[in-house]
Amino acid sequence: MYSLSDFDFNLPPERIAQFPLPDRSASRLLHVDGPRLADRQFTDILALLQPGDLLVMNDTRVLKARFFGVKDSGGKVEVLVERVLDTRTVLAQVRASKSPGPGVRIRLAEAFDVTVGERAGEFYTLKFEADVFDLIEQYGRLPLPPYIEHAPGEVDETRYQTVFNKVPGAVAAPTAGLHFDEALLQKLRDKGVNFAYVTLHVGAGTFQPVRTENLAEHKMHTEWYTMPQETVDAVRATRAAGRDVIAVGTTSLRALESASQTGELVAGSADTALFITPGYRFKTVTRLITNFHLPKSTLLMLVSAFAGYDEIRAAYAHAIAHEYRFFSYGDAMLLTTPNRA
Repeated sequence: MYSLSDFDFNLPPERIAQFPLPDRSASRLLHVDGPRLADRQFTDILALLQPGDLLVMNDTRVLKARFFGVKDSGGKVEVLVERVLDTRTVLAQVRASKSPGPGVRIRLAEAFDVTVGERAGEFYTLKFEADVFDLIEQYGRLPLPPYIEHAPGEVDETRYQTVFNKVPGAVAAPTAGLHFDEALLQKLRDKGVNFAYVTLHVGAGTFQPVRTENLAEHKMHTEWYTMPQETVDAVRATRAAGRDVIAVGTTSLRALESASQTGELVAGSADTALFITPGYRFKTVTRLITNFHLPKSTLLMLVSAFAGYDEIRAAYAHAIAHEYRFFSYGDAMLLTTPNRA
């Protein structure tokens, strides 16, 4: 049994990538194949995948979900939209010196008002006066991760989105997908690699460290996903042909595995609070493209479950020693699981 301290590591601050590289596909790729580690470039993914393999990508789009505002009383407020419930209602984190109660009005971005509704656990229900997506896109700020120290600029508005983003709703990017540009995608298509899509709206909880030493006591954050029937069909055809199902990012993997809990992948939409730790048997995904993750995070536990605890410890030590770039704007890994159901 593993505990929280087993997933801690020391990361020099200079290893945290603060900006994206000029070219999306110019990142490095650490190929982890059991105990074997190989330093590659991300474009080498073309040689590492075979015709008939299936890449499953998360087509969520990051919202400009952060706002600054003031309450009627004049108190300053910071709002981070966590989830859009309908065209006029969101769940949001609200930071203020005094928690706003139901009925309080908040002026956001000096442009429009929202009204506080009921609490929903750690979140607040906020009622917008017009279409949520329109107001977010027009007045919101891109919510860069807490470890990125600069304010979001024009480069971030492009590069903190995948080139295949489609469905607005995330507050954090599915970062493994950031390495793909149109040229690399076309080369993969030309080779005979297939593509399928899921939607999982990444929540801010993805950045929260686990705080309980006993992992069984951790309450996992929930995220909304949609598994299209076309993706289910593509996965079944890939597995029937004996080829690999490759999740692009932990968010795609969570969606695929969440929709596979009966033993078979099924289409549909649902909340997932799936918490994957070592010992989990993967039902659908055989390979994973992923970035490097935060110490003590659920995502570090997930990749340790996928590739092996000792293998991930060795890979992270290698990456730090060889000056890989970490986190959202950083480099990537390609992992294969020996831990299949």
